[in-house]
Amino acid sequence: MITPQKTLWGGRFSSSLTSETVAFTHSIAADTRLIGYDIWGSQAHAIMLARQGIISNADLREILYWLRKAEDDYQNGNLMLDPNKEDVHMNVESYLIENAGIEFGGKLHTARSRNDQVLVDARLYVRDEILNVKRGISTLCDAFLSVAKEHKDSVMPGYTHTQHAQPISLGFWATAYVSMFLRDQKRLQAAYELTNTNPLGACALAGTTFPIDRHLTAKLLGFDAVHEHALDVISSRDFIAETLFALSLVMANLSRISEEIVYWTTYEFGIAELDDAYSSGSSIMPQKKNADITELTRGRTGRVYGALMDLLTNLKGLPLGYNRDFQEDKPPLWEAFDIVKACLGILPNLLNTTEFKTDRMADLVHANFATATELANYLVKEHQISFRESHEIVGWLVGELAQQEKTFTDWESTQALLKQKDIDIPISQLKQILDAELAIQNNLSLGGTSPVEVSRMIDGFEEQLNKIAEHIYNCQTQIEDAHKETQRIVDEVLEK
Repeated sequence: MITPQKTLWGGRFSSSLTSETVAFTHSIAADTRLIGYDIWGSQAHAIMLARQGIISNADLREILYWLRKAEDDYQNGNLMLDPNKEDVHMNVESYLIENAGIEFGGKLHTARSRNDQVLVDARLYVRDEILNVKRGISTLCDAFLSVAKEHKDSVMPGYTHTQHAQPISLGFWATAYVSMFLRDQKRLQAAYELTNTNPLGACALAGTTFPIDRHLTAKLLGFDAVHEHALDVISSRDFIAETLFALSLVMANLSRISEEIVYWTTYEFGIAELDDAYSSGSSIMPQKKNADITELTRGRTGRVYGALMDLLTNLKGLPLGYNRDFQEDKPPLWEAFDIVKACLGILPNLLNTTEFKTDRMADLVHANFATATELANYLVKEHQISFRESHEIVGWLVGELAQQEKTFTDWESTQALLKQKDIDIPISQLKQILDAELAIQNNLSLGGTSPVEVSRMIDGFEEQLNKIAEHIYNCQTQIEDAHKETQRIVDEVLEK
């Protein structure tokens, strides 16, 4: 229940907030995720204050003792945020003051503002979540690479305009998604680097007259560097915008694979079948087997896009300095992370259990003139006809065969029509030119669909994924080492 009460910042005010004001302004729902980070940031700040002689060692011991107790209570589920205390920062500080007394707990906020404090909490949380998303993308890439390794020679139609284009392999298709998701990894890493800088010490917006050491708190919190300019620190939420943009493109790519799975699993395409464990049925139509997981992934993409637009709209009219509008930056970001992680959590297993109908893929390739470009290329190379003329001839050939409801595999008709253009190709030669399997074998250009190139790209992608895994490990180790060092100092102080 929300009841009016005096706040820690209420000295200038002559009355308490109304219950309506408290309910309208508190951020407890979003802040619950930040409790552990707020405690860690407070520990680092207190250690720095003592090292700089701003508070005494006795002050530090009492503050760290009750911060440790707050952490224990949080881990045990006994520290719940009170909406009457507005946000996570006021809850943690109130816990200290109520238990240690204001003569000790009241000193924690020296040389600090909630303006830089909330940025510490958010950056600590966001960097962890970015690493989680990067792990999820790598797992999905592994699933695609498993498909690619098994199907380097499995021919299928490639599509442009959702129409048959040229033959490709299923392995080539799978590696295309790995190539896409590796760019997502780069964008997320850029967002991580923007996020992982220390805002603590910017205070309200102008820094402080106290002799603080911002490099020490950066070290204790595992940040790569200090975000120096105090006014820019407080005014900036571009690290969140960058993160949301990267997450939006992750969802765009997840939605694209989802779309392909949706129509590949239709009866009309019939080139893939989902495992029963990753499908849904109908309450009225007994025969239905629906790709609901991929449909939901496709549908939830808009919510992540909405989170990005929410933040960008929030930022566009804000003057420099802290504005309470910034309180609205976290709920959409939290939701975006939750959606992306959930999709990445289920799609690799869905892909690993999908049965790809390679016989059906091969039938489709040979049914609809997919090797027309190969014939045009042959005319260029062997008959010295310009490509544009060759294109015209093969286009005419396709049109004539289609009118007769025939395909290239009606070899006598194909040969006879070409002879009308003074082009005589033996049927045995035509079979080789128009063979889809040979077509993908011969596409040896860099990045092409040949099994040789697919194998080379698989090796290269695996090397990149190994480097990404190493980088994630190094980032995680840096974070854990910083937290351990902070806790070592806390233990050392408490043991004295």
